[in-house]
Amino acid sequence: MPEHSGTSGRTPETNVIDYRAAEQLLAAKDPRGAVKLLDPVIAAHPENTAARLLRARAFFAAAQLRPAELEFTIVLEREPDNAYAHFALARTYQRQNRPDQAKRHFRLAAALDPNPEYLEAARFDG
Repeated sequence: MPEHSGTSGRTPETNVIDYRAAEQLLAAKDPRGAVKLLDPVIAAHPENTAARLLRARAFFAAAQLRPAELEFTIVLEREPDNAYAHFALARTYQRQNRPDQAKRHFRLAAALDPNPEYLEAARFDG
């Protein structure tokens, strides 16, 4: 089979395997390894929001806050009602000492999903 330019011979199966392996690496506290696996997945499928969200989580776990912010923002452009992405972006802003932006996204997360962690972060519960 001829190789398509830009995919480096990647198959859909390769992308799924790398995505699952990246989940495992992130769970095993190897966020940088997860990012390395996800980079080619996202290069092949830039529209894949799940892969972008996983890469954002990996960047956050690796304390790479600017790349995490960018990925969470891209996810929210595509899924503005993603409460988890709002919460995670708020935590990213919080770690960057940007409290006003953090508060806005904590509140959006809590408004979209009354998860107790989101409500506490938004200070809606008291």
